[in-house]
This record gives sequence, C-alpha cells and structure tokens, in this order.
Amino acid sequence: MGRSASLHVFLFVIFVSLGCSQVSFAAAPQVARAELKPYPAQTSPQDKNSPPSPASGSQTSEQSRTEQYTLSQERYEKAVAYSRADYTLYFVSYFLGGLFLFLILRLGVAAKFRDIAENVSEKRWVQGVVFVPLLFLTIDALDLPISVYWHSLSLRYEQSIQGWGSWFWDWAKGEFVVMVLGIPVVLVLYALMRRSPRRWWLYAWVPAVLFELALIVITPMVIDPLFNKFEPLNKEHPELVASIEKLTNRAGVPIPPERMYLMLASQKTNAINAYVTGLGASKRVVIWDTTIQKTTNDEALFIVGHELGHYVLGHVWKGFLLGAAGLLVALYLLFRGLHWTLGRWAKDWNLYGPEDWASLAVLLLLLQVLLFFSSPVISGVSRMEEHAADVYGLEVIHGLIPNSAEVAAHAFQVLGELDLADPNPPAFITFWLYSHPPLGDRLVFAHSYDPWSKGESPKYVK
Repeated sequence: MGRSASLHVFLFVIFVSLGCSQVSFAAAPQVARAELKPYPAQTSPQDKNSPPSPASGSQTSEQSRTEQYTLSQERYEKAVAYSRADYTLYFVSYFLGGLFLFLILRLGVAAKFRDIAENVSEKRWVQGVVFVPLLFLTIDALDLPISVYWHSLSLRYEQSIQGWGSWFWDWAKGEFVVMVLGIPVVLVLYALMRRSPRRWWLYAWVPAVLFELALIVITPMVIDPLFNKFEPLNKEHPELVASIEKLTNRAGVPIPPERMYLMLASQKTNAINAYVTGLGASKRVVIWDTTIQKTTNDEALFIVGHELGHYVLGHVWKGFLLGAAGLLVALYLLFRGLHWTLGRWAKDWNLYGPEDWASLAVLLLLLQVLLFFSSPVISGVSRMEEHAADVYGLEVIHGLIPNSAEVAAHAFQVLGELDLADPNPPAFITFWLYSHPPLGDRLVFAHSYDPWSKGESPKYVK
C-alpha cells in the first residue's frame, strides 16, 4: 500500500525511529526498495529464465557463478518501467500531499473543522476527538487515489497479489490504528502547547520518546498481526530452526525458537524478505514464507544470518536512540516553523495561534517538508546498517555452508529478479531513497569479501 497521509502523526511522534527500528534483508517494495547496480540490457543464454525456483539450487560451477546481476530481456524492461514509475510516484505523492495540506489551510477547511469541534463542546479533549478524525480522514480521502494507483502498479508488475477487497480492508484498519494512536498524541501535544507556548517542543519530547518506545515494543505483537498472519517458525520448518540455532550458537547470541516467526506473506505478495523488529520481550526475527518457497535452504540461512547481524549489532535499539535524537531536533524545527508560518499567514488561514486546533494542518505541512528533506539522512544511516548486516551474514555462514560466497550472491540474484529491481538506478535516487546499498554492489561484495584467505580477522564473527 502507498504511504497514507494520516501516518504523518505516526511519523511526527517517532520521526526517524520507524525507519531504523525495523531492519530487513530487502527494502520495502515502494519508496526505498533494494536496488541493483547498473548492468547492460543484453542477456547471455543462461539469463533467459523466469525467476529461479527453490529447485534451482545454489550455483557451484565456474560456469554458473553469480558474479554480477543479470536479467532476461523481458524482466529487464519490466524492471526499468516499474522502478521509474515507482520513483516518479514517490515524488509526486510528496508534492500532492503538501499541496492538499496547503489547500486545506488556504480554503479554510481546517478552520471550519475547528469551528465544528468547538461548537460540539467547550471541553478541549472533546474538541480534539472531533477535530482530529475530521482532518485526518479528509487528508486520507484526498490521498487515497495515490495509494490506489500505487497498489495497481504493484499488481500490474506482479509484485502484489492482494485483491482490492483485502487491500481496502487493510487501508481501513490502518485508518483505525492511526486514529486510536493519533488522537491521544495530538491531545497531549496541544495540552503542552497551552501550558508552555515557548517550551512545548522540549516538554513534548519525553512523552513522545516514551510513546516511540512503547510503539516499537507493541507493534510486533499488536499492530503487525492486524495486517499479516504470523506463526512460529518451528511449526512448519523445524529443520530451518535447527540450522538457525547453529548460526546463533556460533555467534554466541542465542535466539530462542519462540523468537523466530514465519509471516504468511504469500497471501499478499510475490516478494521475498525477512526482518528483525521489536525491543525486549517483543524482539523477534521474522521470515516471509515466500523466502522459504523461492530460495534454497542455504540461501535462506544467509538471509537469516543477515537478520542475525541486525540482532547482534543492536540495530533496533540504536535506531530507537537515533530516533529519539532526531525527534528532539524535529520538534524544535516544527516549533520554529510553526511560529514563522503563523506570523505570515495566520490571518489568511483564519488561525488564531499555535494552540488553535487548525494549526495541526500547519504542523503536518511542515512535517511533510521536514520528512522529505531528511530522507537522505535516514536512508544513508539505513544503508550503513544494512551493509554491516551483510558483512555479518557472510561471516556467520562461512565454514558452515559450502561455497558460502556464491550462496549469498545467488540469494541477491533471486531477490533482484523477484523485486524487479532497477537495472540502472540514478545516483541521486540511490542517495535520496535507497535504504539498502544497490543490490548489484551487495552481490559483488559477497564474492569479494574474503578476509580468511588474506590472513585477516573477520570484522564481527571471530
């Protein structure tokens, strides 16, 4: 599903942290997908295949070494078209989202919603309960055609298999979750604005960080199951759990089998992925069932090794700390931006001050701009973490899986073919959007990283 406009409040509260608190083998299908290094359109005879099946096995002969990314001509053309459409829609969605918010302010819609809320009750909390859903649902209704087109794009290029009924039901559930979480966030924020007009940004930081922490903890247990089905990995794949335990024992960081989950992604997508998420008791490694279906066991173990790297290297809690720091900066910038904006256009937009409920639309507009221009920073941090996890994955399977470098490289090949990854991503797009290093670079690195033959010590797994 495309980015929903009402998720602005989520992003406002957790800012950077959502981008860092869930780390995965493959980037999300939209906005920041794992992409490929440039390569020629021409194909060699062995490239003229559909995406590989698990039966294809790991390539071991010199003739079939996966040393660079290649695609059949048909999939090459699809990858180019899909990726270019994806990039374009990303930037268009941000522009239109900002335009919608501006029009809501300029045409007095936000002020009208405020008047309705104030006429309902003199109690501020009741006004907030009325105003927030009016504003959010209006924004999301305007944003819905963009989200619909994004899903139709994923269906057209066979990335998604989710029917429209299921998709709209997920959209409705997303709206409900955002309302349940967003309303109290806004109520607390505006209570702090009234109590301390000059320092609300600082006082709001502590409850926002606590909310961020709670959200990271509860999301795997409460929110994720609303949209996907999960089951213990050892229920259907005990042999994979046993193999994973060998990796965790080697790493010296045991992950209990009850922390390993299988997500039934095949009900909605053709893509493969795995990720680590949560904190404390909710921390877990999740593997998509499509990953097990479409890769060999050894390739799946490398993907798990990559996720184990996120687990061992503490990327979730580091993401939380980075998110907390980013949130403080964001709140201050929003405070300054709100006062500057109201000083120029408050009368035109019929707003009477920062504590005016309608000023929430101003905050969302400023947040739209802030999130857009912070994207390269968030993406850059994510790319560094993903590279570290690749290194860890290569090291932890070395010696346990025959021809481990080729296994890892072929896993990247499968990922790229299934995801229709961009065959020639522009440098600017990589800088701005990619949460993972270009996939072709990852594939080459899998073959070139070999400290053992050079007498060097591995970086993480000694």
